[in-house]
Amino acid sequence: MIMFVLIAGAATGLLLGIMGSGGAIVTVQALLYLLHVEPKSAIAMSLGIVAVTATISALQAWRQGNVNLRVTATFGIFGAFGTYAGARLGLILPVVVQLTLFALVMYAAAWRMWQAQPPRRSVGAMAVGECESGDCSNFPYVHIARHGLAVGILAGVVGVGGGFLIVPALVLLSGLSMKRAVGTSLSVVAFQSTAGFAGYAGAVPIDYPLMAGFTGVAVAASFVGAHLGQRIQQHRLKRGFGVFLALVASYILSKSLL
Repeated sequence: MIMFVLIAGAATGLLLGIMGSGGAIVTVQALLYLLHVEPKSAIAMSLGIVAVTATISALQAWRQGNVNLRVTATFGIFGAFGTYAGARLGLILPVVVQLTLFALVMYAAAWRMWQAQPPRRSVGAMAVGECESGDCSNFPYVHIARHGLAVGILAGVVGVGGGFLIVPALVLLSGLSMKRAVGTSLSVVAFQSTAGFAGYAGAVPIDYPLMAGFTGVAVAASFVGAHLGQRIQQHRLKRGFGVFLALVASYILSKSLL
């Protein structure tokens, strides 16, 4: 059991550190299938583990100048409301619905990772790009809030931090560079995962000692991941992550339907 915690915790931290996303994908599966935690408890614990790990990683990214605080505040606050609502909804949904939805979302994320060319940027993306350059007079608060709320609801229902949806949204819809999108994603994930955990806490049983051990390993690995992320070509990471998502989604879908 300790070996499983070490491996899964390391994978969680590495993914968050390198990509600013994907931590909950590993965490939920490890808790469910390796550590045999009940599904709703696994979802709740995953949100708590990712909340702590993402918060520490986001602080490191902020010190490096890779966090857009306006986007974090707008996307994160509305995303937190959405995640809390999604978590409450997740309490009443059948587990098979949650896991199937999780798999389908992962397929969609894998497809986005493999897209060769991003679509044309929207007006909101251009406004954030201008803000990145110093002109924040036309910052698209409504545009970013709408996406934050939608991503938050989905993240809460399926028990993920939402980073693998947030990073593409920040790059393609909000106009951030990949490096700043990863750092900003971590800060938003921290908001949303904390809210999601609060939505489940007290309503499902939580193994806090297991959660603490898992989190400790994940935090240590996130520092290694952040270091590696500065040296690996992002397009290679995105495509490799896309393959990983598709494989895990296929496994989850077969398990939930059978």
